[in-house]
Amino acid sequence: MPEGPEIRRAADEIAAVLEGSTVDTVKFGVPRLRRYSAQLRGHQVINIETRGKALLTHFEHGYSIYSHNQLYGVWRVIRGHKLPKSSRSMRLLLQTSTHSAILYSASDISVWPTAELMAHPFLAKIGPDIMDLSLTWRDIAQRLREPDFVRKELAALYLDQKFLAGNGNYLRSEILHDARLHPRARPGELSRGDIGRLARSTLTLSRRSYETGGITLAPRLSNALKAQGLSRNWRRFYVFGRADYPCYHCGHSIERHEIGSRRLYHCPDCQPPGHTR
Repeated sequence: MPEGPEIRRAADEIAAVLEGSTVDTVKFGVPRLRRYSAQLRGHQVINIETRGKALLTHFEHGYSIYSHNQLYGVWRVIRGHKLPKSSRSMRLLLQTSTHSAILYSASDISVWPTAELMAHPFLAKIGPDIMDLSLTWRDIAQRLREPDFVRKELAALYLDQKFLAGNGNYLRSEILHDARLHPRARPGELSRGDIGRLARSTLTLSRRSYETGGITLAPRLSNALKAQGLSRNWRRFYVFGRADYPCYHCGHSIERHEIGSRRLYHCPDCQPPGHTR
């Protein structure tokens, strides 16, 4: 499933061709939504917003399209109106005079009066968007100390969209490794320094992933690995997907675990249980 950085990058691409433009064609591949096509057609898109893994397309007349990619959804933006061949099912098509934005395969789509969006079942319960530029490490540190979150294991907390919207599986492993914290640790067990380091790692790695298109490694290390001839897939992550390979920091073998039916990776030397470094 795409995580916050990927959704924000998709939103930026869509915004570049839709924001400030009038949508001439609106087609829904979901039968129950087709009645909204005429209501949205001929109106201007004023903003493409992300809230966690949801993407919101806001129109100037007070309506918005909510979409969530879930596991298989993907956006494509093309110049012109000739749609590319695809084995995927088209769920939404938005066309201006010059471009087409197409959402394939997603099933969670709805149309809302913009003023009522916060009543959406998903949006009503999620926490701050991890890609919100106004979010600070101090905001995250404060949330880590809140009663709803302080007793949760970090492995579970860092997939909880009520804590931070947009976090996902690869970011979970990478953030906890960068902060040198064991996945089974709980915020209530951490020192003030641990909390601060975790909060900073949360912002640093999610924003780095956004800026680099999915690479969480520090640029110097990623570039050094590139110079050695490693493909992109092998110079993206510190631990995620690297089970049995050596940790870049200490050389210990990375371990893989299944926690909550989701795979998680960590270095047992850099992230020992019971204490931090």
